[in-house]
Amino acid sequence: MLSLSDTSAIPSGYRGASVAIGNFDGLHLGHQALLRAALDQASRDGRPAGLVTFEPHPRSVFQPEQPLFRLSPPRLKAALAKSFGASFCAVIGFDRELASMEAEDFVAHYLVGKLGISHIVSGYDFHFGKGRRGNPDLLKQLGLEHGFGVTIVDQVTREDGASPYSSSSIRAALHAGHMAAANSQLGYRWTIIGTVVEGDRRGRTIGFPTVNIMLEPGMEPAHGIYAVRVRDLSGDRSMVHRGAAYFGWRPTFDTDRVFLEVYLLGFEGDLYGHELAVEFVEMVRPDQKFASLDDLIAQMNQDCENIAMVLDGADAAGADGLPLLGAQLDGSLYGFLAQ
Repeated sequence: MLSLSDTSAIPSGYRGASVAIGNFDGLHLGHQALLRAALDQASRDGRPAGLVTFEPHPRSVFQPEQPLFRLSPPRLKAALAKSFGASFCAVIGFDRELASMEAEDFVAHYLVGKLGISHIVSGYDFHFGKGRRGNPDLLKQLGLEHGFGVTIVDQVTREDGASPYSSSSIRAALHAGHMAAANSQLGYRWTIIGTVVEGDRRGRTIGFPTVNIMLEPGMEPAHGIYAVRVRDLSGDRSMVHRGAAYFGWRPTFDTDRVFLEVYLLGFEGDLYGHELAVEFVEMVRPDQKFASLDDLIAQMNQDCENIAMVLDGADAAGADGLPLLGAQLDGSLYGFLAQ
């Protein structure tokens, strides 16, 4: 990622770029439409194309007591942007000082001064600067003053023509366990990146050793069992492991922590300290409490059988219109993540 802080030096090859600007949490199909517009303009002009975004998310600055369910943490967002064709992902540090900067000063300092943009693409509802006074009309005016082009993309809707793509609706779908609805808006399967940490090793005692994934605060899809695909970013990224993932409170064992645990089907080995990419294919069942350990083990065996069938179906070409994320993005995503 490229930092646009006051102390950072901007590589000369990034100056004069055509950029799309926004928060882009999830980089869903609506966001991708903005990036494509920037890429098309860059191609016509013979310029590089990039994504300009903000970290942390503004909501985390103004409502720090309410952890935000982030669809794509910074590194994943940057990797997605590059995989979709951007030459770079430039991050502007967001804080209350930036929020109080006049819109004209923001454009002059960051977009013109730091990046020297040739063209900018924003959504119809993009606002920036003190009091959110900056809007598409002001952006066009400032483009004329500073000599850069401006493209405003209207609301991008789903195939039904009525429902817009939105990060909020994707979060709602994930909260409800509706993976197909979430993934169809993302244009790829929702993925969690996390480090394997030491667990209580309870799974080993019942024949289902799991890897425990460290999650970002606020990240919480519906609790239950999921069919997932897993790549080891610290090892052989070309290998795809099939997995049964559990997200929840472990009600059978009366714990008070939320976990993401993944049982890798047919895998034997030690992944402690490794960073994994867990791609969610389908929710198999909601979380539940079992009367006995034997009942839990029986259900887990049934879950693994069901998950194998789900993944067999998803592996079929065009089964759900969302091929394996790494393959869809020409295998480049995981390379970027491992950098």
